[in-house]
Amino acid sequence: MGMLLLAVAVLAAANALVNHLEPELYVPVCVTAAAALVLIARLSGLTWDELGLGRASARRGLRWGIVLAGAVLVVCLVALAVPFTREAFQDERAAGLSAGQLLFRALVRVPFGTVLLEEIAFRGVLWAMMRRRWGTAWATTVSSALFGLWHIQPSRGLTSSNAAAGAVFGTGPTGVALSVTAAVVGTALAGVVFCELRRRSGSLIPPMALHCAINSAGYACAWAAGRWW
Repeated sequence: MGMLLLAVAVLAAANALVNHLEPELYVPVCVTAAAALVLIARLSGLTWDELGLGRASARRGLRWGIVLAGAVLVVCLVALAVPFTREAFQDERAAGLSAGQLLFRALVRVPFGTVLLEEIAFRGVLWAMMRRRWGTAWATTVSSALFGLWHIQPSRGLTSSNAAAGAVFGTGPTGVALSVTAAVVGTALAGVVFCELRRRSGSLIPPMALHCAINSAGYACAWAAGRWW
């Protein structure tokens, strides 16, 4: 139990740091926190297979990952091409990026910062620790709830930067509260899906691939929507 609480403490510290430090420190902090979490898990006795990082499941996980990433790309391109769904990509945070900044976000910040830390933490270390102690259902429920709460801070500016969110929830204090609640619930449900991918494949690769594809393709589509439409 002590190691689980230590892992949660490391994750809480990482959350505070990544939301308040300079942007150039985001990836180093995420990589360091992910490494610390893996070390804690190994010291607690978890195997590489329990963490979803074993060799035996890597090939199957890679096949799943390629299919999932490809499906996300197709869905995003279709949504971008249809005027009715294109508004969802109207996000000032991405539209203001240069081409170089976009590439950095999509190819470095997302995979080696956001996805690496969040998947190692929520579908790797915390899920494995709780699954060993309380079983799969509790591990999925609690880790997904924590994943939702993790997104409180970054979702606070959603209504002011995303046109669709602003139109749905409004831009006042009530709208911000509703959008944050929706983001927490939505990411918690996404966490359940990621956990199930982790369980069925035996590998962290599928949830990592899906998570990375959603975030990186989202940045690219938001950038394109802001520049071309």
